[in-house]
Amino acid sequence: MSTMPGNATPHAVRVPAHALADLPASETGGRRGRLRQYQMQLLARVQAARSGAVAARKELGVIVGGQHCLLDLTQLGEIVIPAGMQIQGVPLAQDWYLGLAAMRGRLTAIIDLSRYRGGAACALHADSRIITFAPRLGINCALLVERVLGLRQQHGMVAGSAAADAAPWARPYSLRDGGQQWLRLDLAQLAQEARFLDAGFGSTSLYGEHR
Repeated sequence: MSTMPGNATPHAVRVPAHALADLPASETGGRRGRLRQYQMQLLARVQAARSGAVAARKELGVIVGGQHCLLDLTQLGEIVIPAGMQIQGVPLAQDWYLGLAAMRGRLTAIIDLSRYRGGAACALHADSRIITFAPRLGINCALLVERVLGLRQQHGMVAGSAAADAAPWARPYSLRDGGQQWLRLDLAQLAQEARFLDAGFGSTSLYGEHR
């Protein structure tokens, strides 16, 4: 099954209007307005960080399986509200491979990163978000996360000690004052990990083209 067409054209993070339009009818106009304002503010800040308008390098903070994580902005595609999104399950897939969803006219694989890391499944709720991989990573894939925390500065963070069996794409960091612990996730490395690419049981592969 070819669900992951390669694409090397970079593009900026976008928060699509159709994602907001998919909110349930029970949501009030005020909530829609607040969500739209928040998403647009986040979009503007992400674009500013990418363009170099922000001097210090920043990353996107998210929560995955209760863990605070950092994502490199250059490895991200879109941030989407999953309300109303139809995710079609795929037979013989691993439990962390939630299925396929139509996003911008393409089938995109949706991955529960918490479950992939051995944690509890990520439940869909009002704060959940789906974050797509940047096209330059060459894999048509998106991660389901519990919450987006906004942009975080690298300045003031120091690398922690990783366990011997820790995944190379997930490295611990913390604030210099010994505060919040973070995991810095490298999606480019994750996209090359053999277990990640073998999303089906046995030799069944659910990924198409990738580099």
